[in-house]
Amino acid sequence: MSLADQFPEITQRNQPLAPFTHLKIGGPAEFLIQPRSLDELNAVLSACQRDRVPVRMLGGGFNLLIQDDPVPGAVIRLTAEAFTFLQRDGKRITAGGGGQLFDLIAFTVKHGLGGLETLVGIRGTVGGSVRCNVGDRNGEISQTVRNVTVLTEAGKVQVRGRDELTFSEHHSDLDEPVILSVEFELEPEEPAQVMKRMQKAWIQRKAAEPLSFQASVRLFRNPAGHTAATLIDRAQMTKARAGGAELSERNSNYAVAHPGTTARDILQLVELVRSKVKDRTGVALERELHVW
Repeated sequence: MSLADQFPEITQRNQPLAPFTHLKIGGPAEFLIQPRSLDELNAVLSACQRDRVPVRMLGGGFNLLIQDDPVPGAVIRLTAEAFTFLQRDGKRITAGGGGQLFDLIAFTVKHGLGGLETLVGIRGTVGGSVRCNVGDRNGEISQTVRNVTVLTEAGKVQVRGRDELTFSEHHSDLDEPVILSVEFELEPEEPAQVMKRMQKAWIQRKAAEPLSFQASVRLFRNPAGHTAATLIDRAQMTKARAGGAELSERNSNYAVAHPGTTARDILQLVELVRSKVKDRTGVALERELHVW
């Protein structure tokens, strides 16, 4: 029996994935599965493991390029309430790993809790944001993490405390397949003050990114002591283009996908820029963009 036969109410066959990504690019999933509960998720993962079906977890699709060919196996999206909830207990907030980071930030600001507001404008799910330890010079998400509840490959729910976790710049040691929820510990403040900092961070971040209506994605990690955008500009690759993909005028470390852009265009642009930067500056850029 196929996954569609085993889980007919939550599975779609040959479902296009482009609508679920910020770039609006990508081939169809053999099976797109959207569990409604932890039990359903566990059942799906067990079936995939038993039948040796490849599994991919699709979050917000913001830092992801899905290639143009069909994606074999199961693609799982955690969009149900069981994975996107928000709960408050005093100055502690527990957020489902599948929820959007923006919704979490808005929830904390509304309740006068400071600590996450400077991350506004960063796109992604709560789980993905913690796994990648998103942030900038104003702070990282890991600074407020108290514990993380994960689902292991063996299907067991485990809670990893802050002292069991290791975070570094845009990285963590969270390697379990699924982040179910994250508990944050924040500081009570006047909502007006938290809102003021959030608005300032929003303006600063949006000024350094492509326009909001553009389908775009960040390409490279910042090397030690440099920014990728500065190195790209130094290599005279500003406005480089491959097919329908070109570097953003506002920040050359972003690729903008114009209508008709393919995944191949994006990948060609990445390799072109990386090669020229290495030749002209001596620095080898590391790709930040995840590719399926």
